[in-house]
Amino acid sequence: MSIDPRTALSALTTALEEHLVAASARRGEEDPIVEATFLGIIDAFEAYEEALFDAFDEVTPLVIYGDDGDDGEFDDEDFDGDGDGTSDNSDNGSDSAQNGPISD
Repeated sequence: MSIDPRTALSALTTALEEHLVAASARRGEEDPIVEATFLGIIDAFEAYEEALFDAFDEVTPLVIYGDDGDDGEFDDEDFDGDGDGTSDNSDNGSDSAQNGPISD
């Protein structure tokens, strides 16, 4: 059973807002509330992607970094450290397959 894409989008928006509130009130480097809301964004985004695909056979151009089938943990290897959020193995966008829609 699939959920309505608008309902999933609303849940994603709420998850983003909750993360913003938690980040603005962060209590230390590994604040459990910030981490929980971070993971909440991932869950809400995946639900939205699935609902969007089920309803309209469509996806977003967004990806979750570090989502390589591991336990959902993120580490320094997921980013190149220059602050732009790109992966070390990025080839500056020259691979058009990464920029187009995902097809299954």
